[in-house]
Amino acid sequence: MWQQVYDPLNSTMLSALVAVIPIVFFLLGLTILKLSGIKAAIISLALALGIGIFVFGLPVGAGAGSILYGFLAGLWPIGWIVLMAVWLYRITVRSGHFDIVRSSISAISTDQRIQMLLIAFCFGGFLEGAAGFGIPIAICAALLVSLGFNPLKAAMFALVANVSSGAYGAIGIPVSTGAEKGSIPLAELSANMVPVLQIFAMLIPVLMVVIQDGIRGLRETGLVALIVGAVYSGGQSLLLLTLGNPELVDIIPPLLSLIVLALIMRAWQPKHIFREPTAPSLEEVQAQGETKHTSGEIFKAWSPFIYLSVAILLWSTVLKPVFAKAAKAGESDGPLGFTNILVNVPGIHGAIEQVAPIAKNPTPVKAVFTWNILGASGTAILVAVIITVLFSSISWKAAFEELGGAWKQLQTPIIMICLVMSVANVMNYAGMISSIALAVATVGTFFPLFSPIIGWIGVFVTGSVVNNNILFAGLQSTTAHQIGVNPTLLVASNTAGGVMAKIVSPQSIAIAAASVESSGQESKITSMAIKYSAILLVLTCVWVYLLSLVVH
Repeated sequence: MWQQVYDPLNSTMLSALVAVIPIVFFLLGLTILKLSGIKAAIISLALALGIGIFVFGLPVGAGAGSILYGFLAGLWPIGWIVLMAVWLYRITVRSGHFDIVRSSISAISTDQRIQMLLIAFCFGGFLEGAAGFGIPIAICAALLVSLGFNPLKAAMFALVANVSSGAYGAIGIPVSTGAEKGSIPLAELSANMVPVLQIFAMLIPVLMVVIQDGIRGLRETGLVALIVGAVYSGGQSLLLLTLGNPELVDIIPPLLSLIVLALIMRAWQPKHIFREPTAPSLEEVQAQGETKHTSGEIFKAWSPFIYLSVAILLWSTVLKPVFAKAAKAGESDGPLGFTNILVNVPGIHGAIEQVAPIAKNPTPVKAVFTWNILGASGTAILVAVIITVLFSSISWKAAFEELGGAWKQLQTPIIMICLVMSVANVMNYAGMISSIALAVATVGTFFPLFSPIIGWIGVFVTGSVVNNNILFAGLQSTTAHQIGVNPTLLVASNTAGGVMAKIVSPQSIAIAAASVESSGQESKITSMAIKYSAILLVLTCVWVYLLSLVVH
């Protein structure tokens, strides 16, 4: 049994500075050096493995197991989900109904600032709440491209929009995980998410309009964006405070905001209609709009996304117990729990111990890969694909041709995701991520100012707010007790800081690039998006520190 060492250089700060090298290189590789995502990930993995083994003492077998685990997790569920989502999108395009989809969106507004809010913010928020795992980014970015948005800008808008919903994810799992790992009541954490995050959730639509069209966009559509953000964030806050859990926070509010935006557009349209330079002209869109479509035609055109929404909702709620595998002795599997194949990852599972101060007592690390064949969200999307093909004019031959096209489009991004997951695992199991967090925690009473940075690092490395809270919610809670700050506030801060990293996490960037057929241009998307992640992180840090002075 190998025990993690968090300060191998006998200097908390120096050990952390060495541990952070793979993260710093990855960011520099994508922004300054303009490397492709694959090259940056390979070099970062080599750095992480070398530092993990030669500085932190990670056994070679554990390093190999970490890489294996990363590739397995990258392929399933992430790769499976993205492949199925892009396949569904390609089938929708192949079926020839996308002109009707575009027409129905333009019928609400031909202004692409409004279209961006409809698709990336409202619809994307709903998809995050129903499924998560990159589905909203993949689907919404592709939809924006079909409306004429520049592919890289479409990817960036989908990433920025995810800030308002990413903290709650699929049926609130990130927050419930934070409550569990931080040893705090779920209702208390849900309530604390309101002051910490919801002001940012409200302002994200305004930020998106400014990014797209500057001061003119703010002047002409800023009020509408603020109203949509207020409905969205207000609905989230109401559910968090009244229900005490986050399960519906990304389901009902996004739909309400979409309805409100559509109703506003029925009574009002911007005087100046904004069109992206790459989009069809207003005259072309208006000419297409002269062709009237029946409700049945519009439903059929949108049906793949309706099937998708229903399927992933069923999988994440009603059918979840059916696919469940018992987590503890004495519990029972669901009726289809046997379709979960569990594999203890060699070199890691039961071979590594977390020690103080990360764990109160030496705790063996569990590393169990779960191949949930039927229970995965990707399988729910596969069901949506099958229903789409059955009820559309597209043949199975054409559908499988699109599957081949989707795989060709995604194989490089999926490999990149596997490499990034391997970097995350090596850093996690070597104790490097914990070393960074512990160094940040040494700032004492100023810790709340830096608390969101730990969450940012957690999500940047792992790509998941859930995994971030698994790693650091306990550390945030323990540190809060030591410095006399409300622990619930800092666990909420960990979650909020994490969601600001979703904008530039390598997994999210890879999914966004793949969905708009821009693989290899991850560095451009990162360069476009990183400033917004940094600005939002700084604002979150200052805001949390101010809250820590008044929330006890």
